[in-house]
Amino acid sequence: MTLQELVHQAASLYLDKVAVCFDECNNQPPLCCTYKTVVTDASGLSNFLLSHCDFEGIREIGLYCQPGINLPSWILGILQVPAAYAPIDPDLPSSLSTYFMKKCNLKYILVEKKQINKFRSSFETLLNYDPFTVEHNGLVLFTLRWKHGEVNLMLSDRKEHHEKEAITDSVSSENCDEEKAEHMDVRRKHCLAYVLHTSGTTGVPKVVRVPHECIVPNIQHFRILFDVTQEDILFLASPLTFDPSVVEIFVALSSGATLLIVPTVVKARPSQLASVLFSHHRVTVLQATPTLLRRFGAQLIKSSVLSASTSLRVLALGGEAFPSLTVLRSWRGEGNKTHIFNVYGITEVSSWATFYRIPEKSLTSTLKCEMPVQLGFPLLGTVVEVRDTNGCTIQEGNGQVFLGGGSRVCFLDDEVTVPLGTMRATGDFVTVKDGEIFFLGRKDSQIKRHGKRLNIELVQQVEQPHVCMRSSHHQFFLLKLLVSSRSLKNYLSMSPPRLLWVFTQNKKMILQISKLYSEKCKIDVSELNKLYLNYINLKSEYKLNGKEELWEKLQYLWKSILSLSEDLLKVPDESFFLNSGGDSLKSLRLLNEIEKLIGVSVPGLLEMILSSSLLEIYNHILQTVFPDEDLTPGKSCATKRKLSDIDQEEAGGKALHQKSVVPLNCDNEIKAFALSRGSQVSSVDPTMSSTKLGNCLSVCSSDLMSQTNSQNSESLNPPALIRKSKDLSLVAEVSEKGKPVAESEKTEFCVRWRSDTGKCVDASPLVVFGSCQKIIVNHVLINSHQNYHGALGRICIIIFSVVKDFKKNKACIFFFPTGCYDGLVYVLKSNTGENYWRFTTEDAVKSSATVDPTTGLLYIGSHDQHAYALDIYKKKCVWKLKCGGTVFSSPCLSLNPHHLYCATLGGLLLAVNPATGNIIWKHSCGKPLFSSPQCCLQYICIGCVDGNLLCFTHLGEQVWQFFTSGPIFSSPCISASEQDIFFGSHDCFIYCCNRKGHLRWKFETTSRVYATPFAFHNQDHSTEMLLAAASTDGKLWILDSQSGQLRSVYELPGEVFSSPVVWESMLIIGCRNNYIYCLDLLGGNKK
Repeated sequence: MTLQELVHQAASLYLDKVAVCFDECNNQPPLCCTYKTVVTDASGLSNFLLSHCDFEGIREIGLYCQPGINLPSWILGILQVPAAYAPIDPDLPSSLSTYFMKKCNLKYILVEKKQINKFRSSFETLLNYDPFTVEHNGLVLFTLRWKHGEVNLMLSDRKEHHEKEAITDSVSSENCDEEKAEHMDVRRKHCLAYVLHTSGTTGVPKVVRVPHECIVPNIQHFRILFDVTQEDILFLASPLTFDPSVVEIFVALSSGATLLIVPTVVKARPSQLASVLFSHHRVTVLQATPTLLRRFGAQLIKSSVLSASTSLRVLALGGEAFPSLTVLRSWRGEGNKTHIFNVYGITEVSSWATFYRIPEKSLTSTLKCEMPVQLGFPLLGTVVEVRDTNGCTIQEGNGQVFLGGGSRVCFLDDEVTVPLGTMRATGDFVTVKDGEIFFLGRKDSQIKRHGKRLNIELVQQVEQPHVCMRSSHHQFFLLKLLVSSRSLKNYLSMSPPRLLWVFTQNKKMILQISKLYSEKCKIDVSELNKLYLNYINLKSEYKLNGKEELWEKLQYLWKSILSLSEDLLKVPDESFFLNSGGDSLKSLRLLNEIEKLIGVSVPGLLEMILSSSLLEIYNHILQTVFPDEDLTPGKSCATKRKLSDIDQEEAGGKALHQKSVVPLNCDNEIKAFALSRGSQVSSVDPTMSSTKLGNCLSVCSSDLMSQTNSQNSESLNPPALIRKSKDLSLVAEVSEKGKPVAESEKTEFCVRWRSDTGKCVDASPLVVFGSCQKIIVNHVLINSHQNYHGALGRICIIIFSVVKDFKKNKACIFFFPTGCYDGLVYVLKSNTGENYWRFTTEDAVKSSATVDPTTGLLYIGSHDQHAYALDIYKKKCVWKLKCGGTVFSSPCLSLNPHHLYCATLGGLLLAVNPATGNIIWKHSCGKPLFSSPQCCLQYICIGCVDGNLLCFTHLGEQVWQFFTSGPIFSSPCISASEQDIFFGSHDCFIYCCNRKGHLRWKFETTSRVYATPFAFHNQDHSTEMLLAAASTDGKLWILDSQSGQLRSVYELPGEVFSSPVVWESMLIIGCRNNYIYCLDLLGGNKK
């Protein structure tokens, strides 16, 4: 009997029943497929593999993917070849995956199309893969060509071993028949089911090849133990690289039950996971590690997982030490009837070996019990022995567990044949009392946390103390050993970050660890275990050992996150995070690491990281960690510039130039519009009737601008520079639709002109178009990080005309507001770039301005945590509002109701009265908001760094949230019909969801999406809407806005954080190669 045969038996009985349910947890209906679909898709994949793979020797096929709706059919398709599947986790370090693939000598690997770019980037330096890949049902088949000498020598040994055995077999057929009767042979065609890697008693990862005959008894026995029927729902809690996943998948699919799958990221969110499992899907059988269960927290376990009304019939805990009965009782809600099992096993005898159901009387008893729970009874076909140090089986006392029996054997590393009944040492010590087996601990000093192992013996053996250190401070020995040991590099990459934190981040604990060493460099493992448990349980109570330690740790984190040289002994006090190579995402990492270090949340810390020096950040943290102490001498806070510190002439609003000021309401008739990121259109003249513009009236000027001229703008037309789009058949493979577009639908890019600003251009363009006294007005404004004028810091503004005669019309003048790092808001003249007025805030201004067309007031935010309403007619501030956090993004204006929406890095979304500055309502999103809010008639939408797109009514009620797998810095782009919302995420996808928060389509790019998409009409087909978007690797994407189908892609020679703006058939965008580009979009009939 094989795994696939078990599934086919169930499918024949439950053909139309739901077999798999995949819930992305993004407020859209889950995807489901029936047993008929699973079997059909699996057969298609099997035929595909048989037609494209030339198998030699052991049949093993790698599977590089994330959990999804097709996962079971992919596994089943490989098994039906027949071949063994070898799961490779995209989230594991590439060094470990490479080691595994080499060890297996994998020739073929199926890669999920969504993971192609990650696969190529992870392994391109290590592998020679066949560029002529083939695709099937969301998978791409790669043929691996290993570089010379990189395959482990043991593979050659295995080949020689195969040849020798082949010779022996040909010489004596009787001996061969006898061997087959007494041995399991890995070369048998239908032998293997799957291949995994693990850590053995030496701490070195092993390859474990699991035969069907070894794992099928597990499946059959658990179906009976758990009484699984077609009415049950089982959750895939384990990653594919953890062998309990096999039990979860095949117990479900061999019983006619439903297998529930969720994205990996959801498993790390306890409250969301509990809601999905026990409220939305009513899971009935859950197999998990104690660590996964503990993540829910005692309160959530009691109120949801193990409540009286829970859907959970069976809870099986294994893979780690089982919780004590006292702890287990504290987790159960009154009236709970869930059957709880302790399961135990090792991967080398996959998967589980023993089981024990906790009696109900033990769970309801009021007696305190800290004794371990027994391991219980052997599973079907399994033999359990306890042996003493002499290798003799014992019935009482202490010894080591050995597992095996009959066909319950696997192949380790290069084993080709294994005797039936082989017993494997587990490395686990137990005590046997009255026939019951109780776990005591590890034989080999391994520490297991979160499903990973750290081998202390290996740490002790790798290097001698004098190699690592020549200082008298011996407490740093373990720290330096872990960092410097090359031979540990791959192994340590498997260890959980929290465990490494004990060694590398906590000086006080390193001092304690050093005391655990004897003169022979041995570690007291029990004491180290206690130390680790105390650390994770009492981390919030940890106190830094003085201000100097805080300063030292802050320096370390600063250098680590910014990837600064270790040779840099001290980071200068005046260093600024963004100037040192930081960005928004890195600032979040630094925030999280600092708060982990000190154990508490620091109000306003993110704002300080983005706008203040290292010394100012340090002093800000000091006020939280050591509130009763004075600041360290020599580390006083630099005072931010206040309004009173500025020259009164500046504060009074007088122009810097003494020439006559052109009034805003000039006598000429002005009809002009501003076009900015996210398809926003607004009137430049505030006297224009708002009814002419519909509902989208907020104007965003270009971010972070000051002034210069356009003398360095170079015209590249004629002749135009034309760069052909990349092969769409290749790029289309990253689209979820996966369909290349027809040739007639392709769009080509042609460079109309480009302008060198001297420094990188991250800001988004503002295009102004219209007429003034019958003269066409078209010009573009954008910033660059160039220092053209010292008074304006690192920023400049590029103003240039699309038509050459624009500057000759002196009377046609517009005013453009822009913020700057120096804390000033500049109001500039369009014809000369001169300052008309400037207003001073108390910190950097990175927000773009919004203009109210009904009043002419200008609204803008500042890093001083205020939002301002400015009257540029009277050159004065009308109101100033404290927002409770840095205002990084741009305010958004709604005319009906008349609200101004502001977002802060403190996670607040505020609705403000535009006339008075009073707060109407506010909502805490919990995480920083870099995205700018966008509104329509009914809703306001905004992205959050927790990966959610949030939607609110104008009354402040949250309507829905749409989840992605990465932080959202992109601002929403709302379609003209207000039916669709487009945005990008750091998970590399561009999303389109409808106004109800349901996904319409998503398109995978080749890098993170920071910029805001832009929806526009196709000039060749006026009824067709297209979408322009940019990913940070410099690629510009043109998509069909209705289907998400790729139309064209173009690659700029630098990173892109600027958002595209499309006017007529021209796309304008900034690039980090210092240029701003204007590209013509040419349809099929214009090439």
